[in-house]
Amino acid sequence: MRMMGRPDAPPLFAVQKFVTAIDIGALGDSVQHVSVVDISGLEIAIPPKGERPDLSSGKSAADAAGREDEPKTSVVIDRLDVKKATLIILPKDSAKNPLRFDIHDLKLQSAGNTGAAMKYDCILTNPSPPGEIHSAGSFGPWNSVEPGDTPLNGDYKFDHADLGVYSTVAGILQTTGHFEGELDSITARGEAYVPDFRLKRSGNPVPLRTKYEVLVDGTNGNTTLKPVEATLGSTHFTTSGVVVKHDGDRHRSIKLDVNMPHGRMKDVLRLAMKGEPFMEGTLNLKTMLEVPNLDGKVKDKLRLDGRFDITEAHFLKSRIQDKIDTLSRRGQGQPKNEEIDEVISRMKGVFKLDGSVITFRELMFGVTGADVDLAGSYDLNADVLNFHGVLQLQAKVSQTMTGWKHWALKPVDRFLSKEGAGTYVKIQVVGNSKAPQFGRDR
Repeated sequence: MRMMGRPDAPPLFAVQKFVTAIDIGALGDSVQHVSVVDISGLEIAIPPKGERPDLSSGKSAADAAGREDEPKTSVVIDRLDVKKATLIILPKDSAKNPLRFDIHDLKLQSAGNTGAAMKYDCILTNPSPPGEIHSAGSFGPWNSVEPGDTPLNGDYKFDHADLGVYSTVAGILQTTGHFEGELDSITARGEAYVPDFRLKRSGNPVPLRTKYEVLVDGTNGNTTLKPVEATLGSTHFTTSGVVVKHDGDRHRSIKLDVNMPHGRMKDVLRLAMKGEPFMEGTLNLKTMLEVPNLDGKVKDKLRLDGRFDITEAHFLKSRIQDKIDTLSRRGQGQPKNEEIDEVISRMKGVFKLDGSVITFRELMFGVTGADVDLAGSYDLNADVLNFHGVLQLQAKVSQTMTGWKHWALKPVDRFLSKEGAGTYVKIQVVGNSKAPQFGRDR
């Protein structure tokens, strides 16, 4: 069965085999009821919206096809049982692969009159991520002129979807929800859970749970998130934005706004890096995240533009925390005071990531008695640090030392005491992440 006016397009429907029975004694009735039709090998192809007949002039479907109006059918099929069906969403670019959904089992139940929606129950295979979806609801009435305008709604359950097919993430997804709309524009609301969500580069699983509302164009997969509420471990955050693929694009582009007002650093670090987290604290993060329509790996295309604020930070590795405690003791002018211990840190910054280089317009770190204010960049691929800024201490430089060094530095105090600080020194951080070099910036 082909679309009217488009004999060159793939058939809307194709059937390998169907079996039915008709009550001959009821042939004289005004409406013929067929109790059941068994179909195998059904293929439904939804053409792109731009390739369907243009009915903007107000003409009927028959006019658009150059035909006279035909009477509506007087046959009602009460139930359709379909095995091995395929739903194909055709792209505008014929060189691109269509989106295919394999439907193992489909049951359609008529409402009892023509032109009405049919109840359905089906099990289908989702192409990406791969997994089985069980859905039940209503479909139709079928719009023969604009198939993408055919209404549908239902509830769904999607289990054991393997996210490992993607290059950056892994985990097994399970989700339930409700959707409604038309094939061209579907609103879906539901909840999803990935108990072992992880980034492949780090490999640490962190449970991820989301509550979402999305608008999906069923003919091309373009998706609008509005918004998604998520929990990573015990960290809550929201994200909104779009995942789209425009005509002529080779890849989908992603643009999201992420807001994490009270995140746990342990959750974020466990997801982002190998091994155990080295810090705990509260993270306030706002950023724009973009993956443009470019060739290459996601990590090289990723763009970020935002700010963060970490409070109540405490380093879990003793050697790092020992250095922080030492900085605070010296900054307060009490280098021998062992009661200054397990010092709480604070950090904030304004950053931008583009082309695998993260640039900090501001990067501030502080503990009681000391503040570091830097700006600069870090090249993730080359592992090159280039930061410059100032170190400010409450204490004068001589007060940071003991013994003869304390007295030797006394004459220097007046040269380094400025800008309202006991010690004000310009510093730089260069080298790489494995062996950063800290020193005075001359």
